[in-house]
Amino acid sequence: MLLVDMLAQWVFVGCVAFYIATNLQWYNYSLKRVVFMHHKYMWHIYYFVTPLIVYIGIFFIPHPVGDYVLIGLSAIYAVMILVWHLKLDKKLNATKRIVRFFVVLFIFMVFNETLCYNLGVESTLLDLMSLVFAFITSRIYERVLLNRFIALANEKLEVMSRLLIICVTGSYGKTSIKNFLEQILKEKYRVYATPRSVNTHTGIVADINTNLEYITEIYIAEAGARCKGDIALISQFLNPHYSVIGEIGEQHIEYFKTLDNIVETKFELLESSRLKKAFVFKDNPKPSHIEPSTMKKIQYFPENVRNIEANLDGTSFELFIKDEWYRFETMVLGRFNVVNLSAAIYVGVELGLRIEDMQKATKRIEPIPHRLHKIEANEKLILDDSFNGNLKGMKEAIRLSSLYNGRKIIVTPGIVESTPEANIELAQAIDEVFDIAIITGELNSKILREHIHRAQILILKDKAAALEDMLKSCTQPHDLVLFSNDAPSYI
Repeated sequence: MLLVDMLAQWVFVGCVAFYIATNLQWYNYSLKRVVFMHHKYMWHIYYFVTPLIVYIGIFFIPHPVGDYVLIGLSAIYAVMILVWHLKLDKKLNATKRIVRFFVVLFIFMVFNETLCYNLGVESTLLDLMSLVFAFITSRIYERVLLNRFIALANEKLEVMSRLLIICVTGSYGKTSIKNFLEQILKEKYRVYATPRSVNTHTGIVADINTNLEYITEIYIAEAGARCKGDIALISQFLNPHYSVIGEIGEQHIEYFKTLDNIVETKFELLESSRLKKAFVFKDNPKPSHIEPSTMKKIQYFPENVRNIEANLDGTSFELFIKDEWYRFETMVLGRFNVVNLSAAIYVGVELGLRIEDMQKATKRIEPIPHRLHKIEANEKLILDDSFNGNLKGMKEAIRLSSLYNGRKIIVTPGIVESTPEANIELAQAIDEVFDIAIITGELNSKILREHIHRAQILILKDKAAALEDMLKSCTQPHDLVLFSNDAPSYI
């Protein structure tokens, strides 16, 4: 029975560790965000707090009844965690960091069991301490490892003394601006940009050490933030020569609390000791204070733009550059991308690219996957805008959908990390255009349902399991399907 008890304890602690590790990975290993900013607090009650209270209570149940309760609890908890894990669309990724954590946990648990056996004491509660020690030890080790990686990245950047660094931030469109910059600037330079949505300090450090080649002439990095100081850390580390601040709005308002905090954080990108020029979206709110010397380095975009045409075939516009109007055409969809493209074009002008080369480059720019990406499949027109999570961008996707002559279906969780007013405005826009609204997840389902009246509403609490079947049953040939903001299931 002793061996069975030990296995039951290990299973329970392993499940707790698995739940904690999954949540930490979702929230960039920030315990504060997991505890105070989680989108589904009830999961903590179901999968952490309640099982933990029962487990601790077993310590006060006499043998052998307590042993049977422990075995039953561990079995039930393991099944609960397994079912929870299988339903997730963003499962735990077995990175080196995660593997190290579980190896350290295993070592502490073996040590704990050995010590308790030799001392003749109960190990039920002490097994939980193994989890605490493993967490603390792993955090210390990862911090030491990160400091080493930072030093290596700094050494690499010092060797690449002629490398130009461009850093991009904003509430919306920063990934698009980064990709447009890369595709335009490669007309003249060897360019490398951070992949996908890598935009944290640790992510950029790892990217420099692993992927940045020594022959690169321009490095473009995206800077994201969840709290004040995040972008300052990136800016002071990279010391970019050029900074681009795209549109600023109330994205991630639940983290920053006020728009002023968001503005101050985004403008931290100008805290570079070697900043030559900053390109800032002209309609952005201004921070409370900018040094006069920094103000002189700011160029606002777009300065002058006219004759914008944006439909389901592409986008065209005229941009005023050096006392002349120039026309640009692109396959990229969305009026808002005129702003993003103009930022990239202005940077290209600053770095000496010819206008005609940039005109050719914009024509060749391919739509970015999951950002208003048009796909024709199974006799349907699909607009994949699943990586766009702001009101302005989502309303533009809805406007483009309204140009389609046929039935229209939208699949959306609403706007995540925003205000109720924004979701009400989104619901009203959806109601004017779409025939069917499939709402995924519970976060905004109530507020969207209350403000969508004309369109048929379908609610999917478990998107991963049922969306494909629902789309098969409710769509027809020649329908338009818009995937708008594909939030993961933990949101």
